[in-house]
Amino acid sequence: MNFIKAILLLLFVGVLGAAAFIYSGTYNIAADTPHWPLVFKLMETVRQTSIAAHAKDIQVPPLDDPKLIAEGAEHYSGMCTGCHLAPGMTNSEIRPGLYPQPPNLSQHVHASPAEMFWTIKHGIKMSAMPAWGTTHDDAAIWGMVAFLQKLPELTPEQYAQLTGNVAKTEEGHAHTHSHGETHDHAAASESDHTHADGDDDHDHDHDHADHADHAHAAATEAPLVLDGLKPGAVPAAETVANAFHAALQAGDRAAVLALLAPQVTITEGGHTQSRDEYAGGHLAEDIAFLKTVQSKPTSLGSMPMGDAAMVGSESEIRATVKGQPKVMRSREMLSLKRENGTWSIIAIRWESSSADAH
Repeated sequence: MNFIKAILLLLFVGVLGAAAFIYSGTYNIAADTPHWPLVFKLMETVRQTSIAAHAKDIQVPPLDDPKLIAEGAEHYSGMCTGCHLAPGMTNSEIRPGLYPQPPNLSQHVHASPAEMFWTIKHGIKMSAMPAWGTTHDDAAIWGMVAFLQKLPELTPEQYAQLTGNVAKTEEGHAHTHSHGETHDHAAASESDHTHADGDDDHDHDHDHADHADHAHAAATEAPLVLDGLKPGAVPAAETVANAFHAALQAGDRAAVLALLAPQVTITEGGHTQSRDEYAGGHLAEDIAFLKTVQSKPTSLGSMPMGDAAMVGSESEIRATVKGQPKVMRSREMLSLKRENGTWSIIAIRWESSSADAH
């Protein structure tokens, strides 16, 4: 009995001491003063085990869809960079004042996809991590999780390309759609829309009056960058890209369309077309135009993204504009997806500029 009484007395004294400590305000909860090591270790352990326990039954969907990744990139850029940074960022206005310091997700991601989903959706109590599930549906959150799988691999240029954070082009740089004649859409110089391929490289110099206004839209797009793409990284995807270019060069409409997925989008100078729109208009114009220029491929590379890949290429185009020889630089980025062992193109983006502008 004496032992039990002693234990109860110790518990009473402990509770009394804890209450006195809590209500005294002695413990400093200021964000600019670190936790005591024991307190920090206890809180970190509770956080990690709680997230793991709540996320263990979450079913992770496929995360390699380029469109899902692109949507996640847009959300991350608008919602997360202030705390978790982005490629090329070393700090932000809010980050130095946060404690505990949020992880720099542009350098490493340690949590599993299920744990990331749970954390983004539900947030973390008494931290700067909000519960985004109160304002975003599960599809949007999975997009962010998909993007986070790729984020540490991205260069600042690739990140800007995915998120559209580079909102300017060089003076005199515009994209136009033309056959035979070009329009000047920039104050300083003339620029022509072209697009490049890999082996039998080809490019455009389009200029439709009805699409001329899209040249101005290009000024709000991030310029294409090919950094991070490596020759031979995804050989099968590069083979499809080269087959696409060869089919265009040969004027084989059926072969071109066979390589395009039903949901493909084709973007030129800020104007995006569906597969049907492209097949009904620009495809014929592209084929006709390719017979009028000489092109020299300068680079082609790819990047694996699970069951998806990106293939980018660059070429030098020599054409005759208004009777004068003109040299242009053309870039192309293809997004491809593999289904049942077959690669198809799900997105195309073409960009060009006068070689004199670079």
